[in-house]
Amino acid sequence: MAVWDDLVGQDRVIEQLAAAARDADALVTAEAAPGGPGAGPGGASKMTHAWLFTGPPGSGRATAARAFAAALQCVSPDRAYGGPGCGFCDGCHTSLVGTHADVEVVRTDVLSIGVKETRELVRRAQLSPAGGRWQVIVLEDADRLTEGAGNVLLKAVEEPAPRTVWLLCAPSLEDVLPTIRSRCRSLTLRTPPAGAVADILVRRDGIEPELAAQAARATQGHIGRARRLATDERARARRAAVLKMPLRVADMGGALKAAQELIDAAAEDAKQVAEEVDTKETEELRAALGAAAGTGGRLPRGTAGAMKDLQDRQKRRATRTQRDSLDLALTDLTGFYRDVLAIQLGSRVELANTDARDTLERIAAGSRPEATLRRIEAIVACRRALDRNVAPLLAVEAMAVALRAG
Repeated sequence: MAVWDDLVGQDRVIEQLAAAARDADALVTAEAAPGGPGAGPGGASKMTHAWLFTGPPGSGRATAARAFAAALQCVSPDRAYGGPGCGFCDGCHTSLVGTHADVEVVRTDVLSIGVKETRELVRRAQLSPAGGRWQVIVLEDADRLTEGAGNVLLKAVEEPAPRTVWLLCAPSLEDVLPTIRSRCRSLTLRTPPAGAVADILVRRDGIEPELAAQAARATQGHIGRARRLATDERARARRAAVLKMPLRVADMGGALKAAQELIDAAAEDAKQVAEEVDTKETEELRAALGAAAGTGGRLPRGTAGAMKDLQDRQKRRATRTQRDSLDLALTDLTGFYRDVLAIQLGSRVELANTDARDTLERIAAGSRPEATLRRIEAIVACRRALDRNVAPLLAVEAMAVALRAG
């Protein structure tokens, strides 16, 4: 299995990354040879020190970055023939599972990445690679850098260490500071076809073909969401509840009740994540600080600050989880009304929500395309309001009332 196998529907991107990995390998080999050059990537090489992976959610930005990091660390003796990225050698394997000493993968479960965390990354980026190949920093959420953190990162991208490679991921070019993106080589990924997503769910995760195809259609090619929908019955139940919302906003009382239930469902989703993650994190930190696990005993003197930092982080993560859950519900609603519009216009496009066809046809028959477009615009306005930190309940209530009015 090559490192590129999980990168679905991105042949052009794979070709570019594979070429860069070959040039990177040639540079390392040349520098290791007696009297070899000491220059880093540059010139006519397809390799460079900073990359920006962009594309819609679910396109596989982070997957592409991690696969490229693995290819850069490939030590297979056959790489000169098949190209770096065998997927089996120690360099590839440890990079993909997250244990390679020279590959730092940074993802955030809170709302932003601050100056302190970014300075630590920059400090690490100045170190020489322990394995003699590349020091690779994968920043999966470059769009969440604060302005101050972006300015800290800019200096490192402008003056990189010779063997350091930055791999930044963001939804679009506009989500990254212009000064940073101008110093990166950009690669744009596309939403993969639903058939390709279904195929990887069957091949990699052992999902039944019918369920895999349904999940891929419902999520419109979003690989991560499709996998969750196919493997988590609770996720399927939440989605089914969201798709019933258009039938429940016929009057003002129903619209406000549906809005409250959507907020409550997002809060419950955040609570489930907390139950799964927070307890384990807390016990691990208590053990590391010298308190006996599960006893609830007092922490050693001087360690209360570390525990408070963890609790603050967990609260921020709960806030992001709730917002992400709401955004997912709004995405499902947008897909629903997109299908309604397709039916109203007699389009031949494949419906995403075939499992809700009766509801789609009922809504389509009871309204006009103009009203459907206004409803889609109301959902978009709600998402924008949430991005501006409008109180979630107020934003969702306004949307629900607009859905009722059409």
